[in-house]
Amino acid sequence: MNVLELQNIRKVYQKHVACDNISFNIEKGKVFGLLGPNGAGKTSLIRIITTITKADQGLVLFNGQPLNTTHPSLIGYMPEERGLYKKMKVGEQITYLARLKGFSKHEALKQLDYWLDRFDIGSWRHKRIEELSKGMQQKIQFISTVIHNPDLLILDEPFSGLDPINTNLIREEIDNLNKNGTTILFSTHRMEQVEQICENIVLINKGKNVLEGAVDQIKNDFKEHIYKIDFNGTLPENFEEHVTLVEAQTNSIKVQLIDVAHANKFLNYLLSNGTFITGFNEILPTLNEIFIKIVGGVSDE
Repeated sequence: MNVLELQNIRKVYQKHVACDNISFNIEKGKVFGLLGPNGAGKTSLIRIITTITKADQGLVLFNGQPLNTTHPSLIGYMPEERGLYKKMKVGEQITYLARLKGFSKHEALKQLDYWLDRFDIGSWRHKRIEELSKGMQQKIQFISTVIHNPDLLILDEPFSGLDPINTNLIREEIDNLNKNGTTILFSTHRMEQVEQICENIVLINKGKNVLEGAVDQIKNDFKEHIYKIDFNGTLPENFEEHVTLVEAQTNSIKVQLIDVAHANKFLNYLLSNGTFITGFNEILPTLNEIFIKIVGGVSDE
């Protein structure tokens, strides 16, 4: 079952086409990456999904139903530009936002206690938001986003400004929410985070879908038969006649081969010429390499 389905979404601002017939589905329980360079249309899509704006054309289905005004209560959205009220105290901020999502005062306070204890930040309860560091504010923003246990959690650069310890803390909570059934829509320019977190992705560029699928399958589709070979001793003098040498280091080379059959043939060639092989592994392209290849070197920063 799909939590979210986007069908031929089109959005135009004056003469600028932000979304040009974009379609993709997010399966329930998945961690899904929404990727693209600046100006690709990511923010416009998120605003449509969260009902902040409406699509000019196309259909959005949430849990199989056309998107309507009741659905935002089932969605948690943490924007890149944080939206906390600087003068409010932490406890007041979180309970206020929880009540906007439909919680009673009693339930909001109960969830507040739970999350402050879970993050070991009970001492922050009566501090004003403006007194907190950027990283501390981000924790409060995260709690405010997930306190109502949303069906769909949209995270836009959730680790920006966090140190490694707090990044791991938020990562663990995202994993816990996902294990308990929350579907995650994750938007970031950090491709290494996408590889670690996301199962499926869609890449949009200039308002269009340009790539979609499972991360592992995409990396396999873009492989160029690059192999890293570790060895002890020396290689045959004429080994470069059999392969395209990509990189050479002490006791290690990277070569490009034609296909798997050629890889097996080259391995047998090395062994038959007395080379002691300690490692022979195919190197798949990173998502960052694929991203740059598709969008022509445009950065998302």
